[in-house]
Amino acid sequence: MSETTNTPNYTQDNDTLHRYLFSQRAVRGEWVRLNRTFSETLNTHHYPTAVQNLLGEMLVATALLTATLKFEGNITVQIQGDGPLKLALVNGDNQLNLRALARVDGEIAADSSLQQMIGKAVLVISINPTQGERYQGIVELSKPTISECLQDYFERSEQLKTALVIKTGEFDGQPVVAGMLLQIMPDGTGSADDLQHLQLLTETVKAEELFGLTAQELLYRLYHEETVELFNPSAVRFYCGCSAERSGSALLLIDDSEIDEILAEHNGSIDMQCECCGTHYFFNKQAIEQLKQPAS
Repeated sequence: MSETTNTPNYTQDNDTLHRYLFSQRAVRGEWVRLNRTFSETLNTHHYPTAVQNLLGEMLVATALLTATLKFEGNITVQIQGDGPLKLALVNGDNQLNLRALARVDGEIAADSSLQQMIGKAVLVISINPTQGERYQGIVELSKPTISECLQDYFERSEQLKTALVIKTGEFDGQPVVAGMLLQIMPDGTGSADDLQHLQLLTETVKAEELFGLTAQELLYRLYHEETVELFNPSAVRFYCGCSAERSGSALLLIDDSEIDEILAEHNGSIDMQCECCGTHYFFNKQAIEQLKQPAS
């Protein structure tokens, strides 16, 4: 296995994404492990265990997808269903900034399956370039895992053979999620046989290997008979991007009469809490009136 020069020394490779290529096969790969990013996503929420695990899987999947972006922009991966989990959403941009939220209405057991949580649902993937046309793909969530659903999405929407392995759990007493993506090169030179061979090797990976090994160790253990070029890693982080200004702009969409009613019911102050990070933004009557003033 070969490696590009000047690779930083990441002892544990936490909260980093690695890209790699197979020299003798037209297949590209990615691996990501989220520790702090996952913990910060969950810190201000009390989601059921099954929902936490699903969000972790979606965070990994979104990080792997955003790493394929060749432009400035972001990807939103969301599940909308009629089960007790009404919405699960993860957004990631080309800088690998991630944020997530879920909306739950009902009881969800720790061992609930994907279908038990979401009922009849769809997977919506929105690709939003900073410049250019927005694209949205929708597939029915009929597979038992989010990995299989995303593979189905790529087959139908992108015509790209793709394999995903995602695992959630704990390592050193902390929540962790990690995953690997394999994809035939989009230039048409790859073969399904090459992908299938590498997928079989990848699916032998154990959770403790994904959670505890460095990228070099992991790739050597899985693909030691292959020639793999490992590129410099990219940092991944939780980043919400909410602000008082954005919350204030949302308030301005509400009728004045309704604003007055809310202020009266809540002792003269409106609490706008961010669903992603839990930050509170408080607005009284004076602050709301200031929002209506034109910028100088």
